[in-house]
Amino acid sequence: MYYFVSDIHLGAGSPEQQRRTERAFCRWLDGIKEDASAIYLMGDIFEFWFEYRRVVPQGFTRVLGRLADMSDNGVKIHMFIGNHDMWCMDYLCRECGVELHFHPEVCDIAGRKLHLAHGDNMNIKGQPMLRLMNAFFHSSTARWLFRWLIHPDIALKFGNWWSSKSRKSHAKSDVGVEHLNFLTEYARRHYASHSDTEAYIFGHMHLAHDHREGSLRVLYMSDWSADVAYYIAMDTDGNLELKNFSI
Repeated sequence: MYYFVSDIHLGAGSPEQQRRTERAFCRWLDGIKEDASAIYLMGDIFEFWFEYRRVVPQGFTRVLGRLADMSDNGVKIHMFIGNHDMWCMDYLCRECGVELHFHPEVCDIAGRKLHLAHGDNMNIKGQPMLRLMNAFFHSSTARWLFRWLIHPDIALKFGNWWSSKSRKSHAKSDVGVEHLNFLTEYARRHYASHSDTEAYIFGHMHLAHDHREGSLRVLYMSDWSADVAYYIAMDTDGNLELKNFSI
Protein backbone atom coordinates (compact mmCIF):
# COMPACT_ATOMS: atom_id res chain seq x y z
CA MET A 1 0.00 0.00 0.00
CA TYR A 2 1.00 3.58 -0.66
CA TYR A 3 -0.21 6.35 1.62
CA PHE A 4 -0.49 10.11 1.13
CA VAL A 5 -1.14 12.56 3.96
CA SER A 6 -0.89 16.32 4.32
CA ASP A 7 -1.19 19.31 6.64
CA ILE A 8 -0.64 17.70 10.02
CA HIS A 9 0.68 21.05 11.33
CA LEU A 10 2.56 19.50 14.24
CA GLY A 11 3.14 22.19 16.84
CA ALA A 12 0.01 24.19 16.04
CA GLY A 13 -2.48 25.36 18.64
CA SER A 14 -2.46 25.03 22.41
CA PRO A 15 -0.18 22.50 24.15
CA GLU A 16 -3.19 20.19 24.50
CA GLN A 17 -4.02 20.51 20.79
CA GLN A 18 -0.40 19.90 19.85
CA ARG A 19 -0.22 16.70 21.88
CA ARG A 20 -3.61 15.51 20.58
CA THR A 21 -2.50 15.97 16.97
CA GLU A 22 0.85 14.29 17.51
CA ARG A 23 -0.67 11.28 19.27
CA ALA A 24 -3.32 10.93 16.56
CA PHE A 25 -0.74 11.03 13.80
CA CYS A 26 1.34 8.44 15.64
CA ARG A 27 -1.74 6.18 15.84
CA TRP A 28 -2.20 6.60 12.10
CA LEU A 29 1.44 5.71 11.43
CA ASP A 30 1.18 2.69 13.73
CA GLY A 31 -1.91 1.54 11.86
CA ILE A 32 -0.31 1.58 8.40
CA LYS A 33 3.27 0.51 9.13
CA GLU A 34 2.66 -3.21 8.51
CA ASP A 35 1.43 -2.88 4.92
CA ALA A 36 3.00 0.43 3.82
CA SER A 37 5.49 0.27 0.96
CA ALA A 38 5.85 4.06 0.94
CA ILE A 39 4.42 7.10 2.69
CA TYR A 40 4.16 10.46 0.97
CA LEU A 41 4.05 13.39 3.40
CA MET A 42 2.55 16.10 1.21
CA GLY A 43 3.67 19.25 3.00
CA ASP A 44 2.95 21.29 6.11
CA ILE A 45 3.71 18.35 8.34
CA PHE A 46 4.97 20.93 10.83
CA GLU A 47 3.41 24.24 11.78
CA PHE A 48 6.86 25.77 11.39
CA TRP A 49 10.19 24.11 10.71
CA PHE A 50 13.56 25.81 10.43
CA GLU A 51 16.99 24.23 10.72
CA TYR A 52 20.14 25.86 11.92
CA ARG A 53 23.25 23.81 11.23
CA ARG A 54 23.17 22.28 14.71
CA VAL A 55 19.73 23.29 15.98
CA VAL A 56 16.27 22.03 15.04
CA PRO A 57 12.89 22.75 16.67
CA GLN A 58 12.05 20.97 19.91
CA GLY A 59 9.22 18.46 20.00
CA PHE A 60 7.73 15.92 17.58
CA THR A 61 9.86 13.18 19.19
CA ARG A 62 7.16 10.54 18.87
CA VAL A 63 6.57 11.23 15.18
CA LEU A 64 10.23 11.49 14.23
CA GLY A 65 11.02 8.27 16.06
CA ARG A 66 8.28 6.41 14.23
CA LEU A 67 9.36 7.75 10.84
CA ALA A 68 12.95 6.72 11.53
CA ASP A 69 11.84 3.25 12.66
CA MET A 70 9.64 2.76 9.59
CA SER A 71 12.45 3.89 7.30
CA ASP A 72 14.86 1.50 9.03
CA ASN A 73 12.37 -1.28 8.33
CA GLY A 74 12.23 -0.58 4.60
CA VAL A 75 9.28 1.80 4.25
CA LYS A 76 10.12 4.61 1.84
CA ILE A 77 9.30 8.00 3.37
CA HIS A 78 8.91 10.93 0.97
CA MET A 79 8.18 14.50 2.01
CA PHE A 80 7.04 17.21 -0.37
CA ILE A 81 7.85 20.58 1.13
CA GLY A 82 4.93 22.85 1.99
CA ASN A 83 4.79 26.55 2.77
CA HIS A 84 5.10 25.89 6.53
CA ASP A 85 8.14 23.61 6.32
CA MET A 86 9.93 25.00 3.26
CA TRP A 87 13.12 25.65 5.24
CA CYS A 88 14.05 22.00 5.74
CA MET A 89 17.68 21.10 5.13
CA ASP A 90 19.13 17.64 5.67
CA TYR A 91 18.20 16.77 9.27
CA LEU A 92 15.13 14.71 8.38
CA CYS A 93 17.11 12.90 5.72
CA ARG A 94 20.02 12.04 8.02
CA GLU A 95 18.06 11.20 11.15
CA CYS A 96 14.77 9.80 9.84
CA GLY A 97 15.54 8.53 6.35
CA VAL A 98 13.11 10.97 4.74
CA GLU A 99 13.60 11.83 1.07
CA LEU A 100 12.79 15.51 0.52
CA HIS A 101 11.12 16.90 -2.61
CA PHE A 102 11.22 20.66 -3.07
CA HIS A 103 9.16 20.96 -6.25
CA PRO A 104 6.04 19.36 -7.75
CA GLU A 105 6.81 16.06 -9.46
CA VAL A 106 5.17 13.47 -11.63
CA CYS A 107 6.06 10.17 -9.97
CA ASP A 108 5.65 6.62 -11.23
CA ILE A 109 4.12 4.74 -8.28
CA ALA A 110 2.86 1.18 -8.64
CA GLY A 111 2.73 1.69 -12.39
CA ARG A 112 0.66 4.89 -12.18
CA LYS A 113 1.84 8.36 -13.07
CA LEU A 114 0.78 10.69 -10.27
CA HIS A 115 1.37 14.42 -10.10
CA LEU A 116 2.29 15.22 -6.50
CA ALA A 117 2.58 18.65 -4.89
CA HIS A 118 1.65 20.41 -1.68
CA GLY A 119 -0.31 22.99 -3.64
CA ASP A 120 1.18 26.32 -2.57
CA ASN A 121 3.00 28.58 -5.01
CA MET A 122 1.07 27.17 -7.98
CA ASN A 123 -1.04 28.99 -10.56
CA ILE A 124 -0.44 32.38 -8.93
CA LYS A 125 0.60 34.45 -11.97
CA GLY A 126 -2.18 36.96 -11.26
CA GLN A 127 -1.09 37.50 -7.65
CA PRO A 128 2.11 39.60 -7.74
CA MET A 129 2.33 40.11 -3.96
CA LEU A 130 2.03 36.38 -3.30
CA ARG A 131 4.65 35.68 -5.96
CA LEU A 132 7.00 38.22 -4.39
CA MET A 133 6.48 36.76 -0.91
CA ASN A 134 7.08 33.23 -2.15
CA ALA A 135 10.24 34.30 -3.98
CA PHE A 136 11.54 35.93 -0.80
CA PHE A 137 10.84 32.95 1.46
CA HIS A 138 12.37 30.54 -1.04
CA SER A 139 15.54 32.59 -1.48
CA SER A 140 18.81 31.31 -0.05
CA THR A 141 19.63 34.88 1.02
CA ALA A 142 16.55 35.12 3.26
CA ARG A 143 17.37 31.74 4.77
CA TRP A 144 20.98 32.78 5.43
CA LEU A 145 19.96 36.07 7.04
CA PHE A 146 17.35 34.38 9.21
CA ARG A 147 19.87 31.80 10.37
CA TRP A 148 22.75 34.15 11.14
CA LEU A 149 20.99 37.28 12.41
CA ILE A 150 18.25 35.83 14.63
CA HIS A 151 18.70 33.74 17.75
CA PRO A 152 16.94 30.34 17.46
CA ASP A 153 14.56 31.07 20.37
CA ILE A 154 13.38 34.28 18.72
CA ALA A 155 13.35 32.80 15.22
CA LEU A 156 11.16 29.86 16.19
CA LYS A 157 8.80 32.02 18.23
CA PHE A 158 8.40 34.40 15.29
CA GLY A 159 8.05 31.53 12.84
CA ASN A 160 5.30 29.87 14.83
CA TRP A 161 3.44 33.18 15.17
CA TRP A 162 3.70 33.85 11.43
CA SER A 163 2.67 30.30 10.54
CA SER A 164 -0.33 30.43 12.87
CA LYS A 165 -1.44 33.69 11.30
CA SER A 166 -1.12 32.22 7.82
CA ARG A 167 -3.01 29.02 8.72
CA LYS A 168 -5.89 30.88 10.37
CA SER A 169 -6.25 33.21 7.38
CA HIS A 170 -7.87 30.36 5.42
CA ALA A 171 -9.63 28.45 8.18
CA LYS A 172 -11.59 25.42 7.04
CA SER A 173 -14.93 27.04 7.88
CA ASP A 174 -14.19 29.68 5.24
CA VAL A 175 -13.06 27.25 2.53
CA GLY A 176 -15.46 25.70 0.04
CA VAL A 177 -14.90 23.56 -3.02
CA GLU A 178 -14.79 26.70 -5.15
CA HIS A 179 -11.58 27.72 -3.38
CA LEU A 180 -9.88 24.68 -4.90
CA ASN A 181 -10.42 25.98 -8.43
CA PHE A 182 -6.94 27.48 -8.84
CA LEU A 183 -5.36 24.05 -8.32
CA THR A 184 -7.98 22.26 -10.40
CA GLU A 185 -7.29 24.73 -13.20
CA TYR A 186 -3.56 24.06 -12.86
CA ALA A 187 -4.30 20.34 -13.19
CA ARG A 188 -6.44 20.94 -16.30
CA ARG A 189 -3.67 22.88 -18.02
CA HIS A 190 -1.00 20.37 -17.07
CA TYR A 191 -3.16 17.44 -18.15
CA ALA A 192 -3.78 19.03 -21.54
CA SER A 193 -0.14 18.42 -22.44
CA HIS A 194 0.54 15.44 -20.13
CA SER A 195 -2.46 13.19 -20.72
CA ASP A 196 -0.60 10.16 -19.34
CA THR A 197 -0.87 11.69 -15.84
CA GLU A 198 -3.47 9.56 -14.10
CA ALA A 199 -4.23 11.69 -11.02
CA TYR A 200 -3.22 14.87 -9.23
CA ILE A 201 -2.77 14.91 -5.45
CA PHE A 202 -2.70 18.11 -3.39
CA GLY A 203 -2.95 19.27 0.20
CA HIS A 204 -2.58 22.91 1.29
CA MET A 205 -6.24 23.98 1.27
CA HIS A 206 -7.30 21.81 4.26
CA LEU A 207 -10.38 20.53 2.43
CA ALA A 208 -10.86 16.92 1.34
CA HIS A 209 -12.34 16.53 -2.14
CA ASP A 210 -12.25 14.04 -5.01
CA HIS A 211 -12.71 16.01 -8.23
CA ARG A 212 -13.51 14.02 -11.36
CA GLU A 213 -13.90 15.61 -14.76
CA GLY A 214 -13.88 13.12 -17.60
CA SER A 215 -10.52 11.33 -17.38
CA LEU A 216 -9.09 14.06 -15.13
CA ARG A 217 -8.95 13.27 -11.42
CA VAL A 218 -7.73 15.67 -8.73
CA LEU A 219 -7.66 14.61 -5.08
CA TYR A 220 -7.34 16.97 -2.13
CA MET A 221 -6.59 16.02 1.47
CA SER A 222 -7.70 17.70 4.68
CA ASP A 223 -5.68 19.02 7.57
CA TRP A 224 -5.70 17.36 11.02
CA SER A 225 -7.34 20.05 13.14
CA ALA A 226 -10.86 18.57 13.23
CA ASP A 227 -12.22 15.31 14.63
CA VAL A 228 -11.71 13.50 11.32
CA ALA A 229 -8.77 13.74 8.90
CA TYR A 230 -8.75 12.62 5.27
CA TYR A 231 -5.81 10.95 3.58
CA ILE A 232 -5.29 8.91 0.40
CA ALA A 233 -4.45 5.22 0.10
CA MET A 234 -3.41 3.44 -3.08
CA ASP A 235 -3.17 -0.33 -3.41
CA THR A 236 -0.66 -2.21 -5.52
CA ASP A 237 -3.13 -2.26 -8.44
CA GLY A 238 -3.11 1.54 -8.49
CA ASN A 239 -6.60 2.11 -7.07
CA LEU A 240 -6.75 5.47 -5.29
CA GLU A 241 -9.18 6.08 -2.43
CA LEU A 242 -9.81 9.09 -0.22
CA LYS A 243 -10.15 7.68 3.31
CA ASN A 244 -10.90 9.11 6.74
CA PHE A 245 -9.22 8.70 10.11
CA SER A 246 -10.81 9.49 13.46
CA ILE A 247 -8.65 11.83 15.53
